[in-house]
Amino acid sequence: MNGVSILAARRTAVMPKKGAFGALCIADLARDVILATLGDAGLTVGDVDELIVSNALGAGGNPARICALAAGLPLRVAGLSIDRQCLGGLDAVLLGQAMISSGQAQIVVVGGVESYSQRPLRATQFSDGRPPAPYLRPPFTPWADRDPDLHVAADLTARTAQISRSVQDAWAQSSHAKAQVRASQGWPEIVPLIGQRCDGFTRPLSPKLLARARVLSGSITVANCAIEADGAAFLVLASAARAQKHTQSGHCGPLGPMHITSGVSLGGDPSEPALAPIAAIRRALDLAVLTPKDIDLVEMMEAYAAQAIACCAPFDFEPALINVAGGALARGHPIGASGAILAVRLFHELARGYGLAAIAAAGGLGGAVIFQRP
Repeated sequence: MNGVSILAARRTAVMPKKGAFGALCIADLARDVILATLGDAGLTVGDVDELIVSNALGAGGNPARICALAAGLPLRVAGLSIDRQCLGGLDAVLLGQAMISSGQAQIVVVGGVESYSQRPLRATQFSDGRPPAPYLRPPFTPWADRDPDLHVAADLTARTAQISRSVQDAWAQSSHAKAQVRASQGWPEIVPLIGQRCDGFTRPLSPKLLARARVLSGSITVANCAIEADGAAFLVLASAARAQKHTQSGHCGPLGPMHITSGVSLGGDPSEPALAPIAAIRRALDLAVLTPKDIDLVEMMEAYAAQAIACCAPFDFEPALINVAGGALARGHPIGASGAILAVRLFHELARGYGLAAIAAAGGLGGAVIFQRP
């Protein structure tokens, strides 16, 4: 599927659960970002053929349709909602690419939105008179013994790959430090929703603070895993021909459109979900006929420092090319939006060459997308 480009990409700041965005529903989070991306691309709401939205924690009811109506998109834009947990934001990009490549659409807005703050309460109902049993997350496999708590699974990855807590903490410290530098310069991609122009969790992490961090499982602590958060991110996709037209008219930002080169979402061992992106990265590289050395920037999801370290290791990426302005450890993890945030980050960082976005998800899923600016 060739010939599809990204014309514009924006996001909200990412704010901790029950923080600055706590009173905002998903439509409130998404609306201004959708409109900002269209404005950046020199488009109007009437140009949009479809809106694809990743959302993992909502109550159902086609949140994409709700976001489309809230943003004032034409009534004909049905809205397509997807839930592949953390993968959903990148899956939205690939689904939009497929729609345009197949001729079903010309302009598709894709992305994700999540409100951890307003996540519905969930409970299992029984027919034998027992009271409903609340739960925090659904099962991700049909086998209880292969559906681990994600903190436990991340610690297993750390132990198997011999990634010590000190190494994980150093990665987290670096992520925050890089994000602080970028925040001091300003985030060009952030739409200042209710005045928030920087991610709310970014902070200095001292060795003393890291040492005191509460342990979640083994070497996994609250400092080396991403916090629950609220946020949204969207991108405008178009055919390469349409992108060329917009470039000539002065839109698509200072760096111009970014092309989608290859991408894939794959399943792996549900017992080790953190490692699933490795196979997806290899497949995306093969589809693009590239090697790891051809990649100029990497946006690797940091749900856990151990996961990011383990997924980068087989490819020997240059450390200076990975998460150049920090990652999810310094932002937070608005699940349905996180994959789209990776793509937005590359849109604003990749000046030339190839960029890779990769992410893991519960259930043993991994996704990777390669982008290019010539």
